[in-house]
Amino acid sequence: MDLVIIILALGLLMLIAYRGFSVILFAPLCALLAVILTEPSYALPFFSNIFMEKMVGFIKNYFPVFLLGAVFGKLVEMSGIAESIAKTIINLVGRKRAILAIVLMCAILTYSGVSLFVVAFAVYPFAANLFREANIPKRLIPGTIALGALSFTMDAMPGTPQIQNVIPTSFFKTDIYAAPILGIIGSLFVLCLGLLYLERRRKKAQSAGEGYFGFNGAGEETAVAAETVNMSAAPSTNSASIGRQVLAFVPLVLVGVANKFFTISIPKWYPEGFDFSKLGLEAFGKVDLATVTGIWSVELALVLGIITALAYDWKRVTSGFQQGINASIGGALLAAMNTGSEYGFGGVIASLPGFATVRDSISHTFTNPLINGAVTTNVLAGITGSASGGMGIALSAMGDKYIQAITQYNIPPEVMHRVVAMASGGMDSLPHNGAVITLLAVTGLTHKQAYGDIFAVTIFKTLACFFVILVYSLTGLV
Repeated sequence: MDLVIIILALGLLMLIAYRGFSVILFAPLCALLAVILTEPSYALPFFSNIFMEKMVGFIKNYFPVFLLGAVFGKLVEMSGIAESIAKTIINLVGRKRAILAIVLMCAILTYSGVSLFVVAFAVYPFAANLFREANIPKRLIPGTIALGALSFTMDAMPGTPQIQNVIPTSFFKTDIYAAPILGIIGSLFVLCLGLLYLERRRKKAQSAGEGYFGFNGAGEETAVAAETVNMSAAPSTNSASIGRQVLAFVPLVLVGVANKFFTISIPKWYPEGFDFSKLGLEAFGKVDLATVTGIWSVELALVLGIITALAYDWKRVTSGFQQGINASIGGALLAAMNTGSEYGFGGVIASLPGFATVRDSISHTFTNPLINGAVTTNVLAGITGSASGGMGIALSAMGDKYIQAITQYNIPPEVMHRVVAMASGGMDSLPHNGAVITLLAVTGLTHKQAYGDIFAVTIFKTLACFFVILVYSLTGLV
């Protein structure tokens, strides 16, 4: 019965999310429903001391990353950096390789710290323009953006500042560059399979006579961001224009370089951690530097990125600065609260008797901690429809056990970090995933029209996680 209660609560939350309702409200309600069905008198204590504690703890640790990432992404869009990068990529790969161009643009933006949600809005106008010119079916745009933004640069590439790669740092005391060789191998696995799949889909549509607007060759844009960018002019070859295109990459490169610099430097700044008791503030305890270095490094790097994005085109940014910043802050609040609410939900579910049954079942079936972590995280991310939320549930409930297990099996924590991060980005993108729903809304398409290609990318991401485990098991590469 305990297991049935958990399945009911998880299934209800998944259904509610799929219907488009906010998990900020319904995650605690579903969690409390599970508690009430288990033991009604536990409801209020579980809400106050488990749900709220977990939710607030998540927001305390990660809200600055959400906020700074959203602001940086908005400034990249407002300053014209995204437009300049798009034109540079198109000039390099050519308009005929529209799919590759959009994948690369998404990858560069997300790897530089731009929020996944922001990338969808920023890239769609370029994708619509290129796909229309190349007469590639519009329904392939969501899958293309998903490959570039929701796959390898989200959780596999070492150094990506996306939240899915940041969360494991506080559990395994690693940094966001954990297991670089395995991360690169996993990234190439997803990228190559994804591009081959999308190109095959394009050729099949072309052979069938399907164009941008379908088989009849007529239609109209209905997307939220339907406007396209005029890139028909010949590429400029004057030194000023080329210099500006090169400068557009500076904020993005700076974020990556600064991230690595701060990861190395922060432990040197506080070699003995930081003890508030030395200041007479005993109530605030001591900062465990190993758990916050990865988070602090990302935050400081994004601050530098924001400053350089402002400097790139100050006049253009300031023309709509207030509206743009307010919109990005609102988006960061919504994303952080959504994930925090799912994190709190996971904390409650993990405290119920039925979860122990699920956990023990997976543990007994998969004794290898890497496979166990991959399966558990993947399943929970799929159920909640959130990579960070699913990972949060898994690590909140199993983090200590994973640390003990990898110590027993002599597995480097960096490998566990990379496996769990990649697993979170596997089956998370089921139909009820917030990023999927947003992406389809931005492109003006339905699940029926375009979700199949997104799901294909989801399969590649899931396979990549287990491929990386296989590579590590056979070679010992980290």
